[in-house]
Amino acid sequence: YPTNTLVTGYDIITFWVSRMIFSALHYTDNIPFDTVLIHGLVRDSLGRKMSKSLGNGIDPLEVIDKYGADALRLTLLTGNAPGNDMRFYWERVENSRNFANKIWNATRFILMNLGDAAVTEPAPEELGAADQWILSRVNDLAQEVTDNMDKFELGVAVQKVFDFIWEEFCDWYIELSKKSLQAREEAPAAANAALWTLKTVLIQALKLLHPFMPFITEEIFDTLQDEEESIMVSAWPVRRDDWCFPEEERALEQIKEAVSKVRVLRNDMNVAPSVRTELFVISADAETRKVFAENEALYRNLIGASSVIVKETDDLGAEGMASAVIPGVVIRIPLAELVDVAKEKERLGREIERLTGELKRSDGMLSNEKFLARAPQEKVDAEREKRDKYAQMLAQVQEQLAALG
Repeated sequence: YPTNTLVTGYDIITFWVSRMIFSALHYTDNIPFDTVLIHGLVRDSLGRKMSKSLGNGIDPLEVIDKYGADALRLTLLTGNAPGNDMRFYWERVENSRNFANKIWNATRFILMNLGDAAVTEPAPEELGAADQWILSRVNDLAQEVTDNMDKFELGVAVQKVFDFIWEEFCDWYIELSKKSLQAREEAPAAANAALWTLKTVLIQALKLLHPFMPFITEEIFDTLQDEEESIMVSAWPVRRDDWCFPEEERALEQIKEAVSKVRVLRNDMNVAPSVRTELFVISADAETRKVFAENEALYRNLIGASSVIVKETDDLGAEGMASAVIPGVVIRIPLAELVDVAKEKERLGREIERLTGELKRSDGMLSNEKFLARAPQEKVDAEREKRDKYAQMLAQVQEQLAALG
């Protein structure tokens, strides 16, 4: 005594918080705590306060029996801001349970590939582009989550960890690592680097997730490694200079965007995943062409390409071609009879409509004097960057539509 932080709901500030302060000052001439974190109330799905008279209360023990304590904890923290009430939905608890399953499945994949192999930390030059990208991302995540937690932004912090594990680590890096793991005999150094990165990044992510989901993180942590006794007393992740790979991070983000666009394009045209086609990547920027040329092995299978040709100029005919556009890049796919030109024109028309709307919204913000005067400069600069990106993409899509005749 005195302590540091009191966590309480806003409904008992007068009844509890202020009386503790007054009593403490009266008897000890000292305040009992220096910080009060005020959270909201958990309401039912209709927004009503839980009460005996309404019979709308939720027994947390029933939730835990059905979905686990970690799932309940994550549900109460996700999307939660200090002082704001939240509504309880069973669907959100199920989603939290699914997230726990996602982590289990990722762990099983790593353990299955580890087997009895002795994995060692690779030399910097042995790390592949995907390895460097995910290390750089978890490095950024550690700094961001620490900053958020220092500011009591628990809901923001846990959402960042959730998105990183689900999307970047599970949906992207695990898929990107499979090629190195499958070629273990031909390229053992690359396979070792991928295994070490898988294990290391998951452990770092588990440490960041541990305050929010303590049980599953402890169980997996103890299974994955022997160097530290418990995740509860393990070293908290900190930003490391040797895990900073900004160029590789930008390159992989560009490749991710391209892969996502091509997948949407193929899905819109009902092209089966088993159908492989030639793919043309066209960009006037030499660095961009280098990124797609050097990392072809990473993304070729992800987008169902039989081969990839990187070009500076677009001299391809429009007939039998489908197009996807990202900033600075046009991707052309010859799908022959699979392409319905009328449907392709319709799709490009929808994309033009979307980009026109985004451009109009961005122009509106940048012409608003109040926004320019009050918003932080970095936000204004970010909006200008978005506006330039939308304008460039709109011009590229319009060119593709015109080429179809």
